[in-house]
Amino acid sequence: MLYYALVFLVIAVVAAALGFGGIAGTSAEFAKILFFVFLVLFVVSLVAGRAML
Repeated sequence: MLYYALVFLVIAVVAAALGFGGIAGTSAEFAKILFFVFLVLFVVSLVAGRAML
């Protein structure tokens, strides 16, 4: 999931450099959403792993 967040971030940067503002904004929002979902799942897995011990 972190990989896809980075892919959308790169797409956003390239689109912004080429002047495609709409695509850049949309890609940046997808990257932000995926990054926060990744963080939530990471914290949940850490808590679940600690509960198993």
